[in-house]
Amino acid sequence: MEHILWSMEFSNIDEVKKEISLIGSTLAGVNLMAPKGVLRCIKVKELSTKAANILKQELLAKGGDCATSWGSLDLTAPTTDVLCFATEKVWRQVIPKLKMQPFGLKSLAEEIEEVLKNLNGRPKYELDCRGRKITLGERTLIMGILNVTPDSFSDGGQYNDIEAAVKRARQMVAEGADIIDVGGESTRPGAEYVPAEEELRRVLPVVEALVREINVPISVDTYKAEVAEKALEAGAHIINDVWGLQKDPRMAEVAARYGAPVVVMHNKTEAEYDDLMAEVIAFLKESIKIGVKAGIPREKIIIDPGIGFGKTLEHNLLLMKRLNELNSLGQPILLGTSRKSMIGKTLDLPVNERVEGTAATVTLGIAKGVDIVRVHDVKEMVRVAKMTDAMVR
Repeated sequence: MEHILWSMEFSNIDEVKKEISLIGSTLAGVNLMAPKGVLRCIKVKELSTKAANILKQELLAKGGDCATSWGSLDLTAPTTDVLCFATEKVWRQVIPKLKMQPFGLKSLAEEIEEVLKNLNGRPKYELDCRGRKITLGERTLIMGILNVTPDSFSDGGQYNDIEAAVKRARQMVAEGADIIDVGGESTRPGAEYVPAEEELRRVLPVVEALVREINVPISVDTYKAEVAEKALEAGAHIINDVWGLQKDPRMAEVAARYGAPVVVMHNKTEAEYDDLMAEVIAFLKESIKIGVKAGIPREKIIIDPGIGFGKTLEHNLLLMKRLNELNSLGQPILLGTSRKSMIGKTLDLPVNERVEGTAATVTLGIAKGVDIVRVHDVKEMVRVAKMTDAMVR
């Protein structure tokens, strides 16, 4: 007799609990066994050799394991990267023991504890965008792109006058946009730098008109604190900073002072990496730290991996494949892939023929935990998001 059997994967404790309950276990059994069903592989960069060896011993004693460099075993290397393998249950047993150990293991245990909490899902909550509210975690939100620039790669020059910009924003809201993102400087590779005065001349009248005419939050795509401050004075609701609060030292203070949520994006001048995911996560952690230190509540910080910014095609594809690793940070995630060169190079298609490629990236992003997608083709991506939400949320 053949049995019916297959492999299952669980991304969080709640998923395991549902499956165990279906088998008919008691509530006590469900709670006891669920932590055994979720494998959590955690990588730690540059841990001291002494700490790494204790971590390995503690994990092995409880049924987990930890890969380290040879140099950490023969004590010739002062530090090592480590890759840990353990179920939630094993981590729950190991963390209290690590907290009693020297060599920085107490703080490492607290950080691992935070990552484990984050991986079990972000709670649904209402984000106050200076009086206009959006709900995160319920469905995927759509941010419609409105570039008031002469040279943006996709829609440059189309919405430079106020009437055209407002008309386009109205259309996107009617099609389902939850946020309108206004940009006054193209950030495509090779684009010319735009002084703050010129960026304000382009953005400010449009923001003022949209705040009056449109009832969804208005985001301003800028890395300059001067532009952000004037836009917020004009009534903008969100700041979308492509340099993650790390280009202009005043940006975090300005956003905090006006109570504005911020999108912090990973960026880099040169597309060179030793460990792509480690660098992206380290950059975003620093952005979060800067924002919190300035007084921005953590729940008002949204992270963006920065697809297409300081990355090659191979970097972008790898980042898409491993997007779910950003869930370790516990912040809402925004994804901006719309019509980008990653899609053009993969499909060998011009900018105006990339809607299907964009749909593929939006679908994958949502499946991996993205909360907001920034897109040009609002009507189409609203449908893609709705369908994907129905399958994965």
